[in-house]
Amino acid sequence: MHFTKMHGLGNDYLYYYGELEHPEELSIRLSDRHFGIGSDGIITISPSSIADFKMRIFNADGSEAKMCGNGIRCLGKYVYEKGYTEKENLKIETLSGIRSLRLITLGTKVKGVMVDMGKSDVREPVTLSLGEDKITCTPVSMGNPHAVIFVKDAENAPLTSIGAKLEKHVFFPEGVNVEFVEQIERNVLRMRVWERGSGITMACGTGACAAVAAAVAAGICPLEEEVSVLLDGGKLQILVHTDRTVIMTGTADTVCECEV
Repeated sequence: MHFTKMHGLGNDYLYYYGELEHPEELSIRLSDRHFGIGSDGIITISPSSIADFKMRIFNADGSEAKMCGNGIRCLGKYVYEKGYTEKENLKIETLSGIRSLRLITLGTKVKGVMVDMGKSDVREPVTLSLGEDKITCTPVSMGNPHAVIFVKDAENAPLTSIGAKLEKHVFFPEGVNVEFVEQIERNVLRMRVWERGSGITMACGTGACAAVAAAVAAGICPLEEEVSVLLDGGKLQILVHTDRTVIMTGTADTVCECEV
């Protein structure tokens, strides 16, 4: 089997064109960074009857995700640069619905991707008990679940303790991605993430969208203006429209080709 390893700001996946038998087992084995290729999971690409392409996402623990913002940018680069399409505006079928991409190209290469991530659903903040700790977070849906926690120091956020516990809290029956967010400037956020099914990752596209949507709802970031989200792997630009639609712009990179 041939895989292409790609990453969006360090959030890396193995891409396969076609359907895989037992993708859950393969994702566990191949994602292992010591005994496999190493990745945050596997993304498969196949034709779609309702869009240009269909995307399925399998996390490093074998669970299937509904959406991945960094992953979908890489998918756009993959299908364009490998000749599966000549279109620069694409519709992608995901478990969260159809997402629209606009490829930013230079010659035959994709230098960036703008993604219509759909509408955010920001709920009222909740305070949850985690053993002896109490954590206040803002639940946000970007087609997949997020818990946004505003902190004063994102660099030293308790990802492996609070993040890991909150991921499996009973309040989130399907699990949750946990974002620790610090406001640096009016239009700049610093974010670190504990990703559902993968643990600490260098970036999370849907998480960045959720963070800005929660910040806009809280009145600390503006509507209709781009907000820079600084992640461990780099920067994303996020724009929240008045109708709650979120636009994400960022890079996508190819690491290597793999034969398994």
